Amino acid sequence: MKVIEKHSVLFKRVNIYYAFALVLMFSSLSTFAQVSSTVDTTKIKIGEQISYEIQVKADSSAFVVFPEGQTFGLLEMIESFKIDTTTEGDKFKLLKTYKLTQFDSGKYTIPAQKIIINERPFFTDSLRVEVASVQVDTTKQGLYDIKPLIEVDKTSSTKWWYILLALLIIALVAFVLYWFIWRKKPLTEEEEIALLPPYDRAKLALKKLDESQYLIRSEVKEFYSELTLIIRKYLDEKVYDRAMESTTDELIQRLNLLKDANEIPLSSSTIKNLETILKRADLVKFAKSKPDTALAEMDKSTIDKEIDAVKQSLPEPSEEEKLLNQQYKEEQEAKQKRRKIILTVAISAFLLVATIVGFGIKYGFTYVKDTIVGNDNKELLEGEWVSSAYGFPPVYISTPKVLKRTDLPVTDDTKEKAKTTTFTYGSLQDVFSVTVSTVKFNEPSQDPNTQQGQEKTNTIDLALMSELFLKQMEEQGVTDIIVKREQFITPNAAEGLKTYGTCVINVPETDISERANYVLLQFTAENILQQIVITTPQDDTYADDMLERILNSIELKPNEDE
Repeated sequence: MKVIEKHSVLFKRVNIYYAFALVLMFSSLSTFAQVSSTVDTTKIKIGEQISYEIQVKADSSAFVVFPEGQTFGLLEMIESFKIDTTTEGDKFKLLKTYKLTQFDSGKYTIPAQKIIINERPFFTDSLRVEVASVQVDTTKQGLYDIKPLIEVDKTSSTKWWYILLALLIIALVAFVLYWFIWRKKPLTEEEEIALLPPYDRAKLALKKLDESQYLIRSEVKEFYSELTLIIRKYLDEKVYDRAMESTTDELIQRLNLLKDANEIPLSSSTIKNLETILKRADLVKFAKSKPDTALAEMDKSTIDKEIDAVKQSLPEPSEEEKLLNQQYKEEQEAKQKRRKIILTVAISAFLLVATIVGFGIKYGFTYVKDTIVGNDNKELLEGEWVSSAYGFPPVYISTPKVLKRTDLPVTDDTKEKAKTTTFTYGSLQDVFSVTVSTVKFNEPSQDPNTQQGQEKTNTIDLALMSELFLKQMEEQGVTDIIVKREQFITPNAAEGLKTYGTCVINVPETDISERANYVLLQFTAENILQQIVITTPQDDTYADDMLERILNSIELKPNEDE
């Protein structure tokens, strides 16, 4: 019984494995695909192009993804053509063509390309290509000096539009302040009359009263009201400063006192005539008396004569009085000018504060402050960036300023082992810096665990290189280094190692130190190490934005092993 049970269990397991194998077989048969690759030539000269074609035969329902970007090793993709689709029976034939080139002589390998068909990867065969140098016959080809640099006009920036807009707003505010505050406005008729001397104003008022039609319309009350107002204003300004608010009896009594005190040499007949006319006017205004028109005309003529009599009796102003009047006039003008200045400053300050508050609410007060005062990192972030390729194989990167080639001091032993090209902006002491370097080893790196004579390409230890970089930072006076590591993938799918963290940068021979962020990106291909080093100050939003923009712009050729 036990033997039978064992055979039964074994038979069940075999059936399960057999069923699972059938499922795998049918699932693999459900996706038909054939992938191949060809080149039009395997030998070219420097700068010539190769037509590299990938051909895929698959079901009409298959979803095919061809490689994109710089995935051809050390060969550079110049152009990627559209997919050419044809049908063969119930199958589709897809043809994808790439133009490749190389500007350095040597033998190169086009790595196997990965094609995704219905989420399954397929790989082409790798191909070998030889790039030959071009022989130049100097006996037939003339030699010329290097052409000088050509100055290129910088592209226009939107910064000038903001400056122009600000100038227009300032000009508009200045025009409004000038027009409503500082401009000498044309005087109205009332203002021009008010600037006349009291005597001239009184004579002009009598002339206008004579031109009025009060008496023709039998408006005697209005006539006498205007007539008494004219004489009272004149007396108020030249004789008694309370003539306007005094009653007739009080005014006449005051004039007699001034006459008796010899302060004003008025005649008794002048005072009597003024008293008669003022009392008649009171009767007209309050007792509804209606004197004859001829009498009213005579009263007007009498007032005209008495104004002349009062003027003649008044002494001429002394030089001291004239000086006091001039000083008073100048003080009034200065007071008016100060009032205009205060009003202008207040309006300008209000507009400035309102503008700063408005922009501060919308963009942040720190941004507004940095815009007004100035911030180096803000200017770098908002300036015109440079996108370029550095080194070979090229590293494509966008930076606020162009990176300049730097020749670092190396020993003879290092020169024999590797060739290094370095491009930098700034330095470690500047806190914000960008460095791109490419190291090409003359011999393939060897793994110490491999057997003697056995080669293994692409064995550069990125973790070890990262440690060497951190050690170099410490030798340059960097302290308190915090280290984090993670995988980094560029937008075009190149994979590398990201070492990042914080540190304290100490300026040599000074007491200056500043906390900073650092990022080290490392990529490796066959015997090639590519490094990108970025340092930025901590707690700086502009530097953080620049770092993110730089990291998002990095592109390079993936490793051949991928």
